Amino acid sequence: MTEQIFAVGGAIRDALLGLPVKDRDWVVVGSTPERMAAQGFLPVGKDFPVFLHPVTRQEYALARTERKTARGYKGFAVYAAPEVTLEEDLARRDLTINAMAVAEEWMMDAPTAEQRQAHLLQHLQDPYGGLQDLERKVLRHVTPSFREDPVRILRVARFAARFPDFTVDSETMALMREMVQDGEVNHLVPERVWQELASGLMGDQPSRMFEVLRACGALKVLLPEVDCLWGVPQRPQYHPEVDTGVHLMLVLDMSAQLQQPLAVRVACLCHDLGKGTTPTGMWPRHIGHEQRSVRLLQGLATRLRMPVDCRELAEVVAREHGNIHRSGELKPAATLRLLLRCDALRQPARMQAVLWACECDARGRLGLQDAAYPQRQQLIAALDCVRSVATAPLASQAQQDGLSGKAVGERIQAAQIQALQKQQQP
Repeated sequence: MTEQIFAVGGAIRDALLGLPVKDRDWVVVGSTPERMAAQGFLPVGKDFPVFLHPVTRQEYALARTERKTARGYKGFAVYAAPEVTLEEDLARRDLTINAMAVAEEWMMDAPTAEQRQAHLLQHLQDPYGGLQDLERKVLRHVTPSFREDPVRILRVARFAARFPDFTVDSETMALMREMVQDGEVNHLVPERVWQELASGLMGDQPSRMFEVLRACGALKVLLPEVDCLWGVPQRPQYHPEVDTGVHLMLVLDMSAQLQQPLAVRVACLCHDLGKGTTPTGMWPRHIGHEQRSVRLLQGLATRLRMPVDCRELAEVVAREHGNIHRSGELKPAATLRLLLRCDALRQPARMQAVLWACECDARGRLGLQDAAYPQRQQLIAALDCVRSVATAPLASQAQQDGLSGKAVGERIQAAQIQALQKQQQP
């Protein structure tokens, strides 16, 4: 059988949408691992026959079919052989828009996106109607084998966040609901769940991911702490949107609008988790929800094996966002205590991220999307003022005066408070 190489998946999809092509995935039809190695390709796949090109280092995978193994959600039986066709390889993919291919010799750059699109359309391999679904802006599963990997539910949801003007096909949504009802998502590997959630949070409209996960019932299984926020009221004078779940989605979309990094978006997701545990008799007030949010966040972070930087930033935001919102009312001593609780003097860059998350929270409210948030700049200025105080000479002088331990720290803090007082003087 003649060996053929095809560019597949996201590179074709994005090129046809006129988007920049960042990564190219290649499928090799009619080859074997031995033949790939003989050509200088380096095998890297543990479970799948994947190789690195000897020059470009791009990934080349042998055409394969997959079927869920007896191990269930932890593995697939892979069949890769020269007789596996391109169409069979594309059939195992999640969505039709990701199941298109172009032969390697036709995958070339063009001066403009329009010329690249026209060129690809002339040579497109599209056995499952991906081009039509791109034009219709529909996310549709390729074959019923979609249900063999429940991670695909998360992939559909995160593609909805990346392409917010796309809708999920009704049959695909029905299939996703069946998978959830059959318990397919109950035993997903945490690392895969986190990977898809993180990707969706970085989409253009993260709320779309949660909209899709709620619609199929997966959010209740994967993130019950988040799912229970819908239907929980807040005081309308502070939250015109009232519903906590609606507020959360506005906050997430604000974090995308402000182009914030993943850690800030995770902090936005987790900042109000405690409101879901407020007794109904206390509604619409949520006294003490900050500490409850921290506890729930810690459990969620452990369950999903969340990266440390995301977890630590989210904890600070969950605990202190209310105090940061009210920071304009604080006196210098209280301002310093707030900065110290946030560990802002040692981690000023993280404090910047904390403040961006708080701004997203403040502006993620109905009708307040364009509101000013002076607290961010005010606290940055206060932090700069405190950090400008030279602590080493103060500590040395305190020791010469016979002070030690806590007393030295108190003298330094007194100087920092004095600096804040001078800064605030008209």
